[in-house]
Amino acid sequence: MSSPNVLRSRFRDHGEKSPQDLVQEASPAEPKQESKSSTWLNMDVTIGERDILILSTCLKLLLYPAYRSTDFEVHRNWLAITHSLPLSKWYYDTTSEWTLDYPPFFAYFEKVLSIPAYFIDKRIVDLDNLNYDAWSVVAYQRTTVILTELVLGAAVLRFIRGANDPALQRIISASLFLHPGFLIVDHIHFQYNGFMFGILLWSIYMARQGDKLASGFLFAVLLNFKHIYMYLAPAYFVYLLRSFCMSPQGELLPRNFLSLANIVIAVFVVSLGPFILMGQLPQLLSRLFPFTRGLNHAYWAPNAWALVTAADRVLLQIVKRAGISLSLNAEGVASTSRGLVGDTVFAVLPNIQPIHTFAVTLLFQTGFLVKLWRTPSYKSFLGAVTLCGYTSFMFGWHVHEKAILLVLVPLSLLACESYPYFRTFTIASVAGVFSLFPLLFTPAEIFVEVIYSVLWATLVFVPLNRRMYEFPRSLPGVIVDLAEKIYLAGFPILQIVVTAIPILTSRSSQHQQAAVAATCVPGNFSCPEPDPTPQTGAGASSFDFLPLMLTSVYCAIGLVWAFLRLSWIYLQHD
Repeated sequence: MSSPNVLRSRFRDHGEKSPQDLVQEASPAEPKQESKSSTWLNMDVTIGERDILILSTCLKLLLYPAYRSTDFEVHRNWLAITHSLPLSKWYYDTTSEWTLDYPPFFAYFEKVLSIPAYFIDKRIVDLDNLNYDAWSVVAYQRTTVILTELVLGAAVLRFIRGANDPALQRIISASLFLHPGFLIVDHIHFQYNGFMFGILLWSIYMARQGDKLASGFLFAVLLNFKHIYMYLAPAYFVYLLRSFCMSPQGELLPRNFLSLANIVIAVFVVSLGPFILMGQLPQLLSRLFPFTRGLNHAYWAPNAWALVTAADRVLLQIVKRAGISLSLNAEGVASTSRGLVGDTVFAVLPNIQPIHTFAVTLLFQTGFLVKLWRTPSYKSFLGAVTLCGYTSFMFGWHVHEKAILLVLVPLSLLACESYPYFRTFTIASVAGVFSLFPLLFTPAEIFVEVIYSVLWATLVFVPLNRRMYEFPRSLPGVIVDLAEKIYLAGFPILQIVVTAIPILTSRSSQHQQAAVAATCVPGNFSCPEPDPTPQTGAGASSFDFLPLMLTSVYCAIGLVWAFLRLSWIYLQHD
């Protein structure tokens, strides 16, 4: 990592001022009360930042008993696989249905975590001890999420140091560390996104500092932790090739190119090398890329395909009720569009194939990458990273709703660039965070997810809006601004509706059962017995999937609009 003095000398050799020099000239001194600091991870931490760390940690500790998804058992099983089996069997084991399907660095990460787990409770790493949920494993795994998330905390602190506007950056950094998405997905649902997004932010930070070799190295490491970050790889490839491996005149710089190539290859050799030597690369790749899944996840991710799927369902109902003579896809009529796992088959519209999603994604990304090639600045790179992730989320095949974090995290760093960026950030953040609510479907967590998200939005959007708001300068701008405000105001109503639907449909079902029971004559064996268990699958009520569909479609409208908005801003501005 380059020191500030070295960075200054590099800039001065080219007759330019370094970011540190510009900050010292343009940024006002921080108030004295914020200059008091302690040392944490070898960096200055103000009292306010330390308090944020303490308060957020206390909240996460209180969430230990909260709902946890099957991902909790997934990661416990991976602890057991990496601890109990030799390396050669990691990607072959099928003891549990939750087989290892992350790249090798994450497997090595689980191996490291399994060592203290063994000493805390040997049953945690017992391969045959499936669905183990003792307090020891709950406390241990939740603690590892909190501790590894310090990588994210250290990264966001670095972004404050040397920022053009430290006050604005402090709000953005706090919003990232306290993001509702991480609270929902990591500390309740259970994953390690905070840790891995911490690596991503360190990589972006090194790009901001001009250390592009370190940026490329960290991103290569990240790819070998979780391959979903491949969505961002095109932006990294173009940026590093154009700004580091080529001169401003377009000439190749062999020394820089070889340095970058060697360091990236070295990372992949360390990660994949053992499996290549064992001849297991095809098996490993088959685990990482299971292409047999359908267009939509069980709960539609709020992207373009969610709107297309919803449109197909609406058209099907119109065709049925209007008696329109139209050839329907029989398989599509009973398609898995009600929250089941499987292929999504359309009844009216043409079916979407993987090649179609790839082509659309590539088409959109190409436009952003051309802009990045022409202007390989840090700001242009950050915009391209965000839009590459956004495009993949919008048009990818079998996208998970949790992938919205690939958009919201880098977009947060753009929020303080200008008011149009901030407005886009607001719309995408509200819709994106709300789209994660269905991950927590137990009543105990509704209060936490809603109240925490509202507090987070208030503490982030209100101060940023006060500093950055610009009144629209044209009538179309006023209309768009009003429409966006109406859309955002609809989320409280949506929350009430999706909360009420299960309650009302449950009561309606109970009333129907009571009415049937009242008409039954004792001893009449044709009288049906009440079913105490809720129906799922094909026999479920038509209202069972309605809350999910409403959430997905409404959030998709906002996220599609934010995508188009961000694309226009990026392509139109320097």
